[in-house]
Amino acid sequence: MVAATWKAVNHDAPPRLGRSGDNLIMRFWTYVDTRRIVALVSLPVNANANSSVFTADITAEIEPTSAPRAVAIIPARFASTRLPGKPLLLIGNRPMILHTVARAESANTIRRVIVAADDRRIIDVCERAGVEAVMTGAEHRSGTDRIAEVAAHLDEDEARIIVNVQADEPFIAPDTINQAVNQIHKDSLAVVTTTCERITTAADVLNPNVVKVVCNANGHALYFSRSPIPYPRELVRRHGTLEAALMNEPESLALFRKHTGLYVYRREFLLEYAGLFTTPHENTEALEQLRILERGFTIGVVEVEHTSHGIDTQDDLEYARRYVESQS
Repeated sequence: MVAATWKAVNHDAPPRLGRSGDNLIMRFWTYVDTRRIVALVSLPVNANANSSVFTADITAEIEPTSAPRAVAIIPARFASTRLPGKPLLLIGNRPMILHTVARAESANTIRRVIVAADDRRIIDVCERAGVEAVMTGAEHRSGTDRIAEVAAHLDEDEARIIVNVQADEPFIAPDTINQAVNQIHKDSLAVVTTTCERITTAADVLNPNVVKVVCNANGHALYFSRSPIPYPRELVRRHGTLEAALMNEPESLALFRKHTGLYVYRREFLLEYAGLFTTPHENTEALEQLRILERGFTIGVVEVEHTSHGIDTQDDLEYARRYVESQS
């Protein structure tokens, strides 16, 4: 029997003019689980139902197999503005990056963990601990670009799914990773999956550093924003301000979801995505995931129970150290 695989079919739409005057190409991808089909037919965007121009990929009888495990890549940047050398800062008796690696290795959907670093000091710490680490270019604008560099050199058959685990998430729950990876296998429309969690305080709703997400009925992201979304218009009318509404009717916090920084990519899309130009809303909100939505791709969002605790400030670091000390 033939092993089940995911096939990507894409066609370029005609060029269209972006706001900046750039000539942009919109690319549409369809991911199909070949376990469920006998024939896969794709048509160019300018073809109609009677067109004789088509390609077909006929599959043999296919026996379902378990979903392939993913490769986790952890982008680790030494030159953090607020916490220089952040990946190597100690939490308990271990550098932060090694805590994150251990969490990723504990997820049963992960077959391999690689640290993508920009500094030899991070590489040295990882290698001494027996952790696979790769030096990446200093020119990368984001962690996504950094993991794409590593993913491009991995064997395609062994790394169809790439997980971007943030280096400053030393307490990420392995089950959170598992849920996001499992979701991309279930959702044939999504080129990326990510996670969200319930917001429980008014301060987080109002905090622009806490990114909010709204989804459609199928669990696909409609928009990400630093602003409070969705905006509860009638509640604000009754109470005068959003802050007052949330304080007076705390049950309204159930409307909001916090986006967390875990991403699971189909490898083909990750390599395509890293080469795309930035988009207007991405630049306005300073949220690179909006590039995916603005280009017409689908992001699947799965709600998780475990709360994320990223390390962004000195206060976050001290909290993490106290927590680890309390557990020892």
